[in-house]
Amino acid sequence: MLRYGSVAMPTPLVLAPMAGVTDRDFRLIVRRIGGVGLVTMEFIASRALVRGIQKTLDLMHFSAEERPISIQIYGSDPDTMAEAARQVEAMGADICDINMGCPANKILKGCSGCALMADLELARRIVSTVRAAITIPLTVKFRLGLNDDSRNYLELGRICAGEGADGVALHARTARQMFSGEARRQWPEIARLKEAVAIPVVGNGDIREPGDALAMLAETGCDGVMIGRAATKNPWIFRQTADLLAGRRPEEASLLARRDLILDHFRLVAAREESKWALHKLRKFTGWYTHGVPHGKELRARINELADTPSFLAAVEAFFDEMSAVAA
Repeated sequence: MLRYGSVAMPTPLVLAPMAGVTDRDFRLIVRRIGGVGLVTMEFIASRALVRGIQKTLDLMHFSAEERPISIQIYGSDPDTMAEAARQVEAMGADICDINMGCPANKILKGCSGCALMADLELARRIVSTVRAAITIPLTVKFRLGLNDDSRNYLELGRICAGEGADGVALHARTARQMFSGEARRQWPEIARLKEAVAIPVVGNGDIREPGDALAMLAETGCDGVMIGRAATKNPWIFRQTADLLAGRRPEEASLLARRDLILDHFRLVAAREESKWALHKLRKFTGWYTHGVPHGKELRARINELADTPSFLAAVEAFFDEMSAVAA
């Protein structure tokens, strides 16, 4: 069982934080399907949170149904990170996570995310200061290093453990690799980290199918598996993986189940988001959700021509009704 401090997860499967993806709607979708042990909010800028920027505060809402939930924060100033963590705790989050793994240039330029792996003393001060500021479990997510010449993840892992973190997550790529290459070839590094620290270690990288999660657990001895991009194409991956872990045969999502999930998700988005932004998000998710669906390319082409959300929803529903009729 994956446990961070006093918080125990029902399964060792974690939804990775993804900017613009793991909002409240997507987290609820994944939670309602089942199988996920912990959901994580898209990363939050500590400075914006402390300043009370409304756009950031709007991201912070979550429901009791999502628990346990982790909120990930990023930044480079220890005191600001500590204050942001206090606010995360005050909001009722179960876990606070520190981002030391984001490879995006705009994050690196602010000396945040994976840039902190180039300044381990600053990383230490951040973990120490945040740990002293909150009582809920604290975790840290990072990569192998900035590049192949500076793979210092073992040192950072020991720092996190030494400063009181309750767990760490390792994405088995460097910042320079971004999301390219094969993380699976670097899974042995997750095993090395597990051997180096006494706190829980969650592995991340190249989990594409339910069987990959079981392989990572077996090959590395890690305590949990974090799944990111694969969940956007197959939100059922957590339930399917949990079934495998329990010795049950996982079921593929039917066309009807896929249609219902898409429409439920999209109605939530359409009800809250401004029309232009809602359409942008719906097109993005349709591209993921129709991955592997027969004639999905036709639907994606059709929706690019639509100018409002009611037409969009109607087109998606009609598409799946047509596919179901053909399948019958």
